[in-house]
Amino acid sequence: MLKQGFDLKLGQTLSMTPQLQQAIRLLQLSSLELQNEIQQALEDNPLLQLADEADDSRPEIPNEPLAEATTNTTELSDTESSAEASNDHSQLDQDIPDELHMDAEWEDIYDTRSSNSDGNGDANGFLENQGDTADSGLQEHLLWQIRMSNLTSIDKQIAEVLIGSLDDAGYLCDPLEEIFEDLRNDLLIDIEDVEVVLKFIQQLDPVGVGARDLRECLLIQLAHLPESRILFKARQLVEKNLDLMERRDYKEISKRLKIEQGELEEIILLLRSLQPRPGSAYSASSADYIVPDAYVRKIKGEWVVSLNAQVTPHLQVNQYYADMLGQAKSEHDASYFKSNLQQARWLIRSVESRNTTMLNVAKAIVERQSAFMQYGEQAMKPLILRDIAEELEMHESTISRVTTNKYLYTPRGIFEFKYFFSSQVDTDTGSSCSSTAIRAMLKKLINEEDQHLPLSDNQLTNLLNQQGINVARRTVAKYREAMSIPSSHDRKTLVPT
Repeated sequence: MLKQGFDLKLGQTLSMTPQLQQAIRLLQLSSLELQNEIQQALEDNPLLQLADEADDSRPEIPNEPLAEATTNTTELSDTESSAEASNDHSQLDQDIPDELHMDAEWEDIYDTRSSNSDGNGDANGFLENQGDTADSGLQEHLLWQIRMSNLTSIDKQIAEVLIGSLDDAGYLCDPLEEIFEDLRNDLLIDIEDVEVVLKFIQQLDPVGVGARDLRECLLIQLAHLPESRILFKARQLVEKNLDLMERRDYKEISKRLKIEQGELEEIILLLRSLQPRPGSAYSASSADYIVPDAYVRKIKGEWVVSLNAQVTPHLQVNQYYADMLGQAKSEHDASYFKSNLQQARWLIRSVESRNTTMLNVAKAIVERQSAFMQYGEQAMKPLILRDIAEELEMHESTISRVTTNKYLYTPRGIFEFKYFFSSQVDTDTGSSCSSTAIRAMLKKLINEEDQHLPLSDNQLTNLLNQQGINVARRTVAKYREAMSIPSSHDRKTLVPT
């Protein structure tokens, strides 16, 4: 028989406040995602504003019950990111500071110029935009050429369907017969009409677009080059022996084409000058540009880390609307202002916390990897998340969030924070070497090898062992494949890459 009753237990549970949840979420956002988050907050919250939008000439509300908040705007240096709380003694959420100043302007982040054309139909203006392939796209680029051509209206309809069947690389995806069957339902045409229009498209810019396979694509491009013996042999190679090129069987190629090694090298150089994916330059996908979150520079012999001031805008509470809280006529209005004021302060504080944490992590990374800054990849030291977490007295998950999609500008280039973390491999001297350094050594050995006699994985392993790096052949193969470097057989070539 079941008995009902009360049972008292003592235990601990982890409860995350909304402020902590927001801070953690912002911590893992990239700079672009953070900008979008802030932009949305500015649109939704009238009590949040950019510092440069502050209106010093705003009218003062008489008989304000709230103490007047004073804003002390202080420019932050590039090497630190700090915040000052104003002396707001209102009854609202005393533990959250009024303002936490950042160090960027909104105009520095967003390009306000429209990416659309001016719409005046100026052909010259359109041609100037052809270089911006991300905006126009391959299909639009081809359709514009079709509209400017002297094709008949029926041929232009055929061309539009054919162009719509191209993939991003510029190849015709659907069989010509299927395209013809679809067109004949609406147009009185023969399949020869479709073939003629396809030939016309293949001569448009970029040359080779509309090909049905690699062989046809290369032959179309070769047809636009001036005649020569090398061109004639190159055409023979593509028409009948392209499979030998894929296998890098140069001896058989020389035998079938009846050519010497010098001529073969010229042919290979010619083929490498062609574009096997002519449509890729007109991909409709927009390019992704990396904006560094932090910089490291050598100043007076020391590496100095600073945050990128252009990544985060200078936010503050709109004090004009905040002061209106005391003038609220209803409980609903007072609740609205109070809620938005609290959210604005939380966001400012969370962004400031994110910047401080990111700067501290960047400084710790640079301190550990100063040799990389000076000498490059081969001087990279082993580093794991726990090392930074213990140094900064943070949890590893926090370091993981900070190092994801955050980028550091160094004298060696722009790298994701995670790039500086790698496992270690023991050496003969008793010290350790990072996997990144080993990859750099492998790349250097392969770049310096005789391309006629490329180094095998076993040879690479022996060379590393001679340098005191104890690494297995399978590890060398794994690192090589991770760097997208072909095997020694596939690297064998007759001319420099």
